[in-house]
Amino acid sequence: MNKHSKQMEVLLYLVFGGLTTLVNIVTYYVAANLIGMDYKLATTIAWLVAVLFAFFTNKAYVFKSEQSAWKELFPFMGARLLSYFLDIGTMIVLVDLIHVDDLISKIAANVLVVLFNYVASKYFIFNDQTVEKEEQANDRVQ
Repeated sequence: MNKHSKQMEVLLYLVFGGLTTLVNIVTYYVAANLIGMDYKLATTIAWLVAVLFAFFTNKAYVFKSEQSAWKELFPFMGARLLSYFLDIGTMIVLVDLIHVDDLISKIAANVLVVLFNYVASKYFIFNDQTVEKEEQANDRVQ
């Protein structure tokens, strides 16, 4: 990948990561503040909505992956499950232990989550080299 392509990928990831974060925070706000859900349940629902949005935008626009969605969905969900624990853990620490406002806590948690998700997506999920190596290994076995 050339330097321009890498820069474009990072830029697109930041744009769609920002949109995913917005989806997450707006969904959280609606669930927690307008509907009145507990912040943990609201965080869980916001995470699920944001993960689905992120999967399709990352696949189509950021990493332009041509692999089967089913082949990438489960690793993506697995990595995002780890980011969910980072998200909910950060929320619990900030809201329950330090007593920071829940919406400010949600924004802070999302900064950590975006960084984690980029690394996971770039190097483990939408990594064509990983898929090519697996296919080469399968060809050698057959």
